[in-house]
Amino acid sequence: MTETATFKTGSLDKSFPTLSGTVGPEVVDIRKFYAETNMFTYDPGYTSTASCQSAITYIDGDQGILLHRGYPIDQLAEQSSFMEVSYLLLHGELPSAEQLKEFSWTISRHTMVHEQLSTFYRAFRRDAHPMAIMCGVVGALSAFYHDSTDITDPIQRLIASHRLIAKMPTLAAMAFKYSIGQPFLYPQNELSYTGNFLRMTFGVPAEPYEVNPIIEQAMDKIFILHADHEQNASTSTVRLAGSSGANPFACMAAGIACLWGPAHGGANEAALNMLREIGDVKRIPEYIARAKDKNDPFRLMGFGHRVYKNFDPRAKVMKATADKVLKELGKSDPVLDVAKELEHIALNDPYFIDKKLYPNVDFYSGVILNAIGFPTEMFTVLFALARTVGWVAQWNEMISDPEQKIGRPRQLYVGETQRDYVPVDRR
Repeated sequence: MTETATFKTGSLDKSFPTLSGTVGPEVVDIRKFYAETNMFTYDPGYTSTASCQSAITYIDGDQGILLHRGYPIDQLAEQSSFMEVSYLLLHGELPSAEQLKEFSWTISRHTMVHEQLSTFYRAFRRDAHPMAIMCGVVGALSAFYHDSTDITDPIQRLIASHRLIAKMPTLAAMAFKYSIGQPFLYPQNELSYTGNFLRMTFGVPAEPYEVNPIIEQAMDKIFILHADHEQNASTSTVRLAGSSGANPFACMAAGIACLWGPAHGGANEAALNMLREIGDVKRIPEYIARAKDKNDPFRLMGFGHRVYKNFDPRAKVMKATADKVLKELGKSDPVLDVAKELEHIALNDPYFIDKKLYPNVDFYSGVILNAIGFPTEMFTVLFALARTVGWVAQWNEMISDPEQKIGRPRQLYVGETQRDYVPVDRR
């Protein structure tokens, strides 16, 4: 028997069916709400509205749960690899050894980019933000790969998916190299996905580059932990752009533009900038007091999460990874000292515990990336690199969904009612 939800107002009394997913709360189906009530629902930010059906990622923020295709994120981060997780997100199941080998081989053979694309970088100022560059060059891919822009062809969609996952590290490394005036490095197919990216980013033509396995493992975990996160702002942007029939490269460029916002992908950069602003362990009490003061606009960046009302499950893995990286690099940095002490206070102070303001994944990832040697401007680029596989998986799912429609939100209009035009000489 189908459950229903009843809507009553004045003489109107309508029932709407409810839908049940495999897990999570029930959903009221309001697709016919306007047709049957002549009313809209009002939901800024869509925080109470499901815009699609999806079988990719599930989040329970109250319990601190994040599942990819049913697999807990901590298990994937600790036991899997980014290539394996990429296959899982795209295809729905963990690959066999042979499938993983073939998938990794395919991705490695798509890592090079068209040689003319390098001229795009030279059109940017040297001090251009890497995310500005990424918005441009990723969207420009559609001008080079015409054989994978027909979204009605499943084969072309798969080729485009492989190209985007494979080429994003190359484009990201090129953005970094361009900003510091060093030559671009071509990818090397014998390296892992993550090892290849590290070499293209930090290697130079004058000498061989040896991939540090601890750093490689840490970066792979960072990629896994940022691979997908349900219907967040950038993923919703990719789906919205894709709903119009836009080509996949344009959709990914739209996702990158959305991710650039400091409230989304720029959070780890903001967290590190906050640590630098504090500057010294002795100043922490001052900033803690400010964070507790309701009249002070200051906020501790990297603590708490809009979705997770419990500990961010990704943060647990990231904290352990941060400890390994800092030990391996043996770096002494006032910023790292501030981070460790601030973390200790936040995990033990009743104020933070009561409000569940735990350090989140952005807090730890910013510390790790800073220690490895990435400038803060590259943090969001790395986020985009990792999230590309989630965007691609979500885009493919949307295209294949028979219920998919072009996105067209409604509004609560609060402007002027109709009025007649007045000629300029009579105003």
